[in-house]
Amino acid sequence: MLTPAPDSRPPETPPGRSPPVLLIHGPTTSGKTGLSVALAKQLGAEIVNADAMQVYRDLRVLTAQPTEAERQNVAHHLFGFVDPAERFSAGRWFDAVSVVLADMAARGKPAIVVGGTGLYLHVLAQGLADIPPIPEEVKAEAKSLLEGAGQAIVRERLRLADPESEARIQEGDRVRLLRAFEVWLATGRPMSAFQDSKASPLTPGRWLGVCLHPPRETLYGRIDHRFEAMIAGGALEEVRALSARKLPPDLPAMRAHGAPWLIAHVRGLMDLKDAIGLSKRDTRRYAKRQFTWIGRQFPHWVRIPAEATEQRLRVISSLLAEIDRA
Repeated sequence: MLTPAPDSRPPETPPGRSPPVLLIHGPTTSGKTGLSVALAKQLGAEIVNADAMQVYRDLRVLTAQPTEAERQNVAHHLFGFVDPAERFSAGRWFDAVSVVLADMAARGKPAIVVGGTGLYLHVLAQGLADIPPIPEEVKAEAKSLLEGAGQAIVRERLRLADPESEARIQEGDRVRLLRAFEVWLATGRPMSAFQDSKASPLTPGRWLGVCLHPPRETLYGRIDHRFEAMIAGGALEEVRALSARKLPPDLPAMRAHGAPWLIAHVRGLMDLKDAIGLSKRDTRRYAKRQFTWIGRQFPHWVRIPAEATEQRLRVISSLLAEIDRA
């Protein structure tokens, strides 16, 4: 059994079996961090970040990275290790998390991969196509066409070149449309031609995916409250330091929730009240999109509507115990 008895150490994974890997997804402020820490202490596990903004250093408060108290006695990986001047990607995260999980498996350590970036968890579970790097000039060409001619024209060209990929891309999904079009421009091959190269580092039958699914109105209230706490906890100072670096505004770190509006404030273009209000609004909208992503991309992952950590622990521990018995 994976759930240890009180005051006892968790049992070691039997020889020849990989330790379990738990993937926790959920919208922002749904309680992923607190749950992952509680589970890690219960299972003797280590925590791995799957949030695209929490990889950046110098933004600990604004991106809601685990606090020092939460990290106490629990190993955390892939948090705050990338400079905001870098363009980190799902592909780079996939490479990094594969190394971390392999090391943990070699040490017999259960892993808890937690984050709100659905794309990261999707590529971890499904694997990542081995697509060659796209030259910057090709990216610029694709972006220029998208911005000049519009999504409809790019979608039609992609449909002729790669109908399989075009059919999978939702209307309005600018990022995936541009990515598929870039691949075709750079390689002359459809993205679907690279699908056979996918390889997930997860061992079949030894991992579990769960999605936290609290009531939306409750969640939106938490978002507003947490952003106020972030401001009080030093987020504005982090943004002021980030703004002083004069980095390109299209860098991923510069688009962290609240960053664009708070940067406008520290540069004298907006008062703080308006910046906070717009930041809260954008974060609520992002949470709504996360709910949609969960429904579309993770239809078979276990939904956990319960909000109390104790209830969530019981549900997940029971599911993991079933995996351990299999």
